[in-house]
Amino acid sequence: MLDLREKLKNLPDEPGVYLMKNSKNQIIYVGKAKNLKNRVRQYFFDSANHSPKVQKMVENIADFDYIMTDNELEAFILECNLIKKYLPFYNVLLKDDKNYPYIKITNEEYPKILITRRLQDDKARYFGPYTSTFLLRQTLDMVKKLFKLPSCKKNFEFGKKVSRPCLYYHMGQCSAPCQGNIPPEEMKKAFDEAANFLSGNHEKLIKKLTEEMYEASEKLEFERAADIRNKIEGINQIAQKQKVLSDDKIDVDVIALARDEDLAVFEVFYIREGKLIEKEHYTIDGVFDKDETMLMGDFVSQFYFKNTFIPHKVILSHNVDDIEFLAEILREKKGKKVEVRVPKLGEYRALCDMALKNANHTLGEERIKKLSELLKSNAADELAKALGIDRKLTRIEAYDISNTQGAENVGCMVVFVNGKPKKSEYRKFKIKYVVGANDYDSIREVIFRRFNRMLENDEKFMEMPDLILIDGGKGQTNIAEEVIINFGLSIPVCGMIKDDRHTTKGLIFQNKEIELRKTDIVYKLI
Repeated sequence: MLDLREKLKNLPDEPGVYLMKNSKNQIIYVGKAKNLKNRVRQYFFDSANHSPKVQKMVENIADFDYIMTDNELEAFILECNLIKKYLPFYNVLLKDDKNYPYIKITNEEYPKILITRRLQDDKARYFGPYTSTFLLRQTLDMVKKLFKLPSCKKNFEFGKKVSRPCLYYHMGQCSAPCQGNIPPEEMKKAFDEAANFLSGNHEKLIKKLTEEMYEASEKLEFERAADIRNKIEGINQIAQKQKVLSDDKIDVDVIALARDEDLAVFEVFYIREGKLIEKEHYTIDGVFDKDETMLMGDFVSQFYFKNTFIPHKVILSHNVDDIEFLAEILREKKGKKVEVRVPKLGEYRALCDMALKNANHTLGEERIKKLSELLKSNAADELAKALGIDRKLTRIEAYDISNTQGAENVGCMVVFVNGKPKKSEYRKFKIKYVVGANDYDSIREVIFRRFNRMLENDEKFMEMPDLILIDGGKGQTNIAEEVIINFGLSIPVCGMIKDDRHTTKGLIFQNKEIELRKTDIVYKLI
């Protein structure tokens, strides 16, 4: 540690990248800093505020290196390259692009269209990533059919017959360049149209094809005009199936963040020419010590560093530390101005709310999955022990109120039986009698409606829980207990105490606070 102390004293007040190493000289973490001295020293002299994950990492640091850069932008680019190169254990990494397939149009005299999971700097055009292989293959088949692109991997040459026409040619789904009668310019034009279609530029493509159709008609080339007409009809049919979301006919990505203490979900909407063409989500675990601002900044930086396509606008649900700096990074990569903003009103705010709704839903599913894993262990028994309950918690019902901005308030009931989620008994309650974001009255309404349905002999609500878990503190817990007592029932109710950062720090049970350490299995359960 003496060597580390000496190195810490000599750290420069400069931007750069630092690399943490373990006793085996393996790089376990890579980070960037506006000021290397201040940032690196925080790990060793501010340990009380570290999350368990960061504490564990610091315990494993045997040495560190650093690389000074001229500015933050250089530090960011270098950090991304080093993370990609070394894949450090403690870095929060997005799933590698190779997990997702792309459609690729090769850069050849006679291009090929194919599926790939690897992005290369080969001047080819890439479209994606696609989270659904079924959707990708459906799209690829449709594009080949619409633009009569060859499905084979043969190499073609103008004036040279390579083989006999295949079945696709006889079905009118391939132009048969294998016959040697299609010049490279004509083939390139077909692939350019396909690329426009895959990019979502439907209106421009239709306008261009319509002009060509009229031109063919004037030249009495009726067969060619009919072929173009069929192509236009096919594109229109597909375009009508895609929901129009924005009057802005440009490319936009909408990124929304939902998180709890240790889990974050990012929902990404891909909007092309005003239409939502794809969405996907990313889940990142172990985010205890990061606030929404830091999480969003880190995610967006890594996300666009890995992606080849940068849209005209990036719309975020949460702010980042330096939104102008982020926009500059994206402009550097795209070569054009990129607008990055957090909307408060209007259509982009509505899109953010839609993405947030999806992100919160995914977060709920991930939380249930984690809770299920913990309940399969002895976490439920440990919870009973912590609360002083001397019977087995066979059935646990957990309640939460969702106050998503711009959307109606919803109460959720999640059920676990013998440590396993019982999804058939999950229930959602649309809050009917409470105006605005009032968690107290919302909990009152949800608990009342749940047990009132039981008194009405509703078969879906007849099972009695051994414990009710409320995502709320003393106030919400007391209200839930009051409602249950008024029904003449005796069910233990446990709430969760939050700190100023809305992080759970303990339990509230029978008006007593029970402190928890982050390493406790009960802490992980709740």
